[in-house]
Amino acid sequence: SKTMAAAGEVLRLPIAHMVCNQSPPVGDQPSLMTFREVETLFHEIGHALQHMLTTQEEGLVAGIRGVEWDAVETPSQFMENWCYDKSTVDKMAKHYETGETIPVDLWNKVKAAKNYRAGSMMMRQLQFSVTDLQLHSGFQPGGDKTVHDLYKEVAKTYQIQQPLEYDRFLCGFSHIFAGGYSAGYYSYKWAEVLSADCFAAFEEAGLDNEDKVKETGVRFRDTVLAMGGGAAAPEVFKEFRGRDPTPDALLRHSGLAVAAA
Repeated sequence: SKTMAAAGEVLRLPIAHMVCNQSPPVGDQPSLMTFREVETLFHEIGHALQHMLTTQEEGLVAGIRGVEWDAVETPSQFMENWCYDKSTVDKMAKHYETGETIPVDLWNKVKAAKNYRAGSMMMRQLQFSVTDLQLHSGFQPGGDKTVHDLYKEVAKTYQIQQPLEYDRFLCGFSHIFAGGYSAGYYSYKWAEVLSADCFAAFEEAGLDNEDKVKETGVRFRDTVLAMGGGAAAPEVFKEFRGRDPTPDALLRHSGLAVAAA
């Protein structure tokens, strides 16, 4: 930020603090992170990177500030993908006693578990997103239908087993009533589309090709991480990928892509 720069300085550089909790030591064993904790660490590092690598000089659009709600999770969810790249994990995950990396058979189980009931989870998030949008766009309070009627109507498209008559899930759906996601719950899934498509750029370059990965990483740094809220999110994405986003990579990463005939 130029405005917040100290006397005699041109800019004030960004600082990111990550305050983390993880599994405590047990007995004589050191603190050992669970896989979920590693994912969370990578996720938050994504936010920190966008904050620290900004090239915007106006503080209100520098780093994570000013980024549209449906794109703010792109760098964080992008980083989670590296947790499922064995060569990346092997550089940091070692058995604390033997120094061995994760065995291939165990690694394959970890990757398989990631997509367990992926279709169900996808439908669940889509149902919540559509319900949220319809409640905040076309629903008329005081009309013939209640919010619960609308919820059940949307469920006909997205649920295999329909809600029970006494289902009152919406009464506890705090995200869209008290959590800041009113008419914006869809951003969870859309951010997954964007982040998966961004990671696909590295897959296309070849994850084993360090030179190409570095080249792609520099481009990612100079666009998604550096531009922040200084440009509209669709423009930032197109600057990196050269096209509009597609759900193809997310479906493939989720194990839901239909094999080509």
